[in-house]
Amino acid sequence: MVTVGLLVTLHAAPGKADEVASFLAGALPLAQAERGTVAWYCFRIDESTFGIFDAFGDADALQAHLDGDIAGALMGHAGQLLAKPPEIRQVQVLAAKLPG
Repeated sequence: MVTVGLLVTLHAAPGKADEVASFLAGALPLAQAERGTVAWYCFRIDESTFGIFDAFGDADALQAHLDGDIAGALMGHAGQLLAKPPEIRQVQVLAAKLPG
């Protein structure tokens, strides 16, 4: 059961929107490898604003994700790709419909 999630908003630095889009799309294999990540979405909100939504079964899985490769890579490239630090909010999942 999904109980917690992360909602992340990213603002691309000028001229870096395509690189942010490629970076996010390229993170899919890392998300697929995370056993505790139940759902992972990255999306484009407008020309330079992007988002990530992740869902987890519990707080331990969420923390493992925050300590994992995707978060590390994002923070490692944030200074080059983003206009400001990522806005990361933990959310409580009240209901979910997932495949399977």
